[in-house]
Amino acid sequence: MKIVLATRNKNKVEEIKQILKMYLEDEIFSQIEFLSSDDFQIPEIEEDGETYEENALKKAREVYKFTGLPSIADDSGIEVEILGGRPGVFSARYAGEGATDEENNKKLLKELENVPIEERKAKFKCVIAYVDSVEERIFYAETLGKVIFEPLGDGGFGYDPLFLPDGFDLTYAQLPREVKNRISHRSKALKKFAEFLTLKLKQR
Repeated sequence: MKIVLATRNKNKVEEIKQILKMYLEDEIFSQIEFLSSDDFQIPEIEEDGETYEENALKKAREVYKFTGLPSIADDSGIEVEILGGRPGVFSARYAGEGATDEENNKKLLKELENVPIEERKAKFKCVIAYVDSVEERIFYAETLGKVIFEPLGDGGFGYDPLFLPDGFDLTYAQLPREVKNRISHRSKALKKFAEFLTLKLKQR
């Protein structure tokens, strides 16, 4: 079985594969060939939805339409309570179109300047959309935490160096990869997808 991951973000591709390997039985994982948008030179898909669900479904549908293969897409973001939920769906382009992770992080820190740690509550949200010739499915998850005062750690990507998950004293970017891949918002959503895919393949 071939599944197309609707992203060009190589970090995200590797993370998704690592997480699914953790949740899928070896026999099932070995049957799947994971491809990405880069393997098909799929044109850039504009994320113009107002929700994570809209963006994830749009990407998965477009990639399925282009390739004819089962496709999964994720849309995720960080929501800071005191900022009214920003950056939210604009997380990847918070500092402007084409912004780097560092630029986005700097903008978020600037907006939280002088805000004490107890008021820096945040949540990372993830929506995984799956589309094939038969059905469309959505899988949602979130992880609660706080935004710290400066980036810490060199692992992960995006806002990982700023996000301190509840119950931990290390940021996403400082945590060992296997720990982050167990507790992250993306991991929780992909676990639900893995359960769905396992059932789907066993019923074939």
